[in-house]
Amino acid sequence: MGQSASTASFQARRDSTSAHGHHRRPAGSKPSPLVSPTMLAGGTDGRDATGDAPDCTSHLPDECLAWVFQCLGTGDRKRCSLVCRRWLAVEGQSRHRLSLSARADLLPLVTSLFSRFDSVTKLALKCDRRSASIGDEALVLISLRCRNLTRLKLRACRDLTDAGIANFAKNCRGLKKLSCGSCTFGARGMNAVLDSCASLEELSVKRLRGLAGDGAAAEPIGPGVAAVSLKIICLKELYNGQCFGPLIIGSRNLRTLRLFRCSGEWDKLLQLMAYEANGVVEIHLEKLQVSDTGLAAISNCPDLEILHLVKTVECTNLGLVSVAERCKLLRKLHIDGCKANRIGDEGLIAVAKHCPNLQELVLIGVNPTKSSLDSLASNCQNLERLALCGSDTVGDVEISCIAEKCIALKKLCIKSCPVSNDGMEALANGFPNLVKVKVKKCRGVTCEFAEWLRAIRGSLAVSLDSGEHENADVSTSEGGVQDNGVEFPPVVSQQAAANIASSSSGPTRSSSFKSRLGMLSGKNLVACTFRRWSNDSKLS
Repeated sequence: MGQSASTASFQARRDSTSAHGHHRRPAGSKPSPLVSPTMLAGGTDGRDATGDAPDCTSHLPDECLAWVFQCLGTGDRKRCSLVCRRWLAVEGQSRHRLSLSARADLLPLVTSLFSRFDSVTKLALKCDRRSASIGDEALVLISLRCRNLTRLKLRACRDLTDAGIANFAKNCRGLKKLSCGSCTFGARGMNAVLDSCASLEELSVKRLRGLAGDGAAAEPIGPGVAAVSLKIICLKELYNGQCFGPLIIGSRNLRTLRLFRCSGEWDKLLQLMAYEANGVVEIHLEKLQVSDTGLAAISNCPDLEILHLVKTVECTNLGLVSVAERCKLLRKLHIDGCKANRIGDEGLIAVAKHCPNLQELVLIGVNPTKSSLDSLASNCQNLERLALCGSDTVGDVEISCIAEKCIALKKLCIKSCPVSNDGMEALANGFPNLVKVKVKKCRGVTCEFAEWLRAIRGSLAVSLDSGEHENADVSTSEGGVQDNGVEFPPVVSQQAAANIASSSSGPTRSSSFKSRLGMLSGKNLVACTFRRWSNDSKLS
């Protein structure tokens, strides 16, 4: 058992102990074990067989040792569990999260695994798409060993049936979060969960194969007893996601609704939801068949703070105006207009007029002009994060306009827009609170400008990618947004932006700007290139 600890902290503590009275190990001698064979055999002297430094954890309560383990990463925890029997037991009993490969051969290992990890509350079962997954027997056995399970994630567990999910739900009634993707059980299994788990707060369903059926009408899902506690519903890539309508409508305490790429018409369901559950705070609609009628229904949620409209091509200024006029608490607005020109100045001016609390605005494939940008900059004094991507109308004049008035702005992203060094020069004196700027695929902005801006504003983090050797495309993904209010989300969209036309004949620089760049030549240009490569590797 003469294995030393895997972390430097334990060795540092041991060295500190040696420096305060214990003799040091002679040069060239083998390191003494942190946990001594004498202790493992039942000894209580706290020293190893050589009488060297004591085991600093011998009198440490199990609860404290467990707390230390919880501060370590997965690899270090595994290595610590190999030190001695006590560490093995404490590490297993203190592990609350567990992620397992959910292949069929997991079944004979379930009993031994969950005898060791008997305190697991958050479990992920993920199977490779090319492998046979666990079946009902294994899932039910897990539920019997993990009665206190609160979170379950299932990925590609294609051999689970409605019966297995139903039996699992009966044994784990304290479940609070369920996430399932690419599974083959259907409405009966989902209804069993909703009828058994009265504490369920979050439900995420992606590509649930069992809902497709054979062309017959899909079985309704919900509401069940879980409708009282459910706060977050996320549906992704479902062929007939409307079968979740009873659950969405019946969840009167619903706070977040996210719908991604679900077929069918959603206006009517949104109308019923807004009538029954109008306390929703966040709504995310992506590649969905929803129109201004649906947006008008959403406007009946006065507490709405976050709205994402991504590639909802039937939504126009009319719908956005109705939301802005009635949802005055709006803090975050993301719009990917797919260059359809259905949302523009009219809708954005309404947002500027009625939503003074706006903190984050992302516009992709939308063509705002100076009129709407000036209104947003003037009225939304709390705007901290702004992204303008794939817009044909955002040029030098527009950037200069908002630079003067967006006093609170901290993070700015400009992508695939016809701006040049002349317009971006406004960043040197504007945006007094700006801490980070990202310019991508704006070919009128040069590397020399980035160097000059860094020199002028040393505290400003500048990221530049001209995109000369890349395809000019951007994309938005549901996983890219962070709502912690600190990190600006990756702003992307999938439409082509290669044909963006500059408002001028070419990216010319003023003589004053050229003079400021006079010293940026030779080795400074090389340094600029290296920094650009470094930024690319960090941000890609």
